[in-house]
Formats: sequence, C-alpha cells, structure tokens
Amino acid sequence: MSFEEAEVIRRRAEAFLVNTQYLLEKGEWDLAVFNLEQYCQLILKYKLLIKFGSYPRTHSLRRLIRELAKVNSSLLTLVEYEANLHYIARLEEAYTASRYMPYTYEEKEAKSLYKFVVEHFKPLMDGIS
Repeated sequence: MSFEEAEVIRRRAEAFLVNTQYLLEKGEWDLAVFNLEQYCQLILKYKLLIKFGSYPRTHSLRRLIRELAKVNSSLLTLVEYEANLHYIARLEEAYTASRYMPYTYEEKEAKSLYKFVVEHFKPLMDGIS
C-alpha cells in the first residue's frame, strides 16, 4: 500500500473522531459510539500499515492492539489492565451491536467511552511514530 493510501486511512480515522464529538453534541449516542470504534480500528490499522506494511484483516481491536504492541509494548496496557480492557471490549462490541443488535447506548456510556479514547487511547496512538 502506498503512502497516499495510508494517509487516506489516517484522515478517515481522524474524521471519525471529529464526527464523534459532533454526534455527542447532537445527542446521537449510538452513532457516536460507532464512530469511536471506527476511529480506533482505523488508527490502529494505519499505525500497523506504517510499521509493518500491512495489517490483519480483522475488526477486533484487541487483536490489532496486540499486533501493534509488538513495536510498542506500552499498548498492552489497553488489553491487560481490567479497567482499560472494559473500554476496549465495549468499543469492540459497538462494531457488531451497531449493525446487528437492537442495542442503544446511553449518554453516560457514550461520553465515558469518548473520554477514554481521548484521554488514554489516542495519546498512546499519538506516541507511535
């Protein structure tokens, strides 16, 4: 994959995160959580693409995190600490729930997941060059 193609993935990831904030302001909790999951998935795939030249064809955030942790072991805190794993698992579930389940997210859930992504997940991603 070319640098330009990788940049498309990165731009899309960032757009999903920006869109999440807009959706939270509009009270669209379900779509906000889905956008958070898409941000996490795409930014992980972007980082894997930059580091390894490819990424696993999976939607599993846990698997993508473990793959990327091969170059930065501090990422394992996202899946080894129970509190963090709870957030990652909730985000991962959002991928399936948004398509196939009649589950709706509440304001508190959506805002809590957003806070986790912005304060914990994103800084870890930003630290990987």
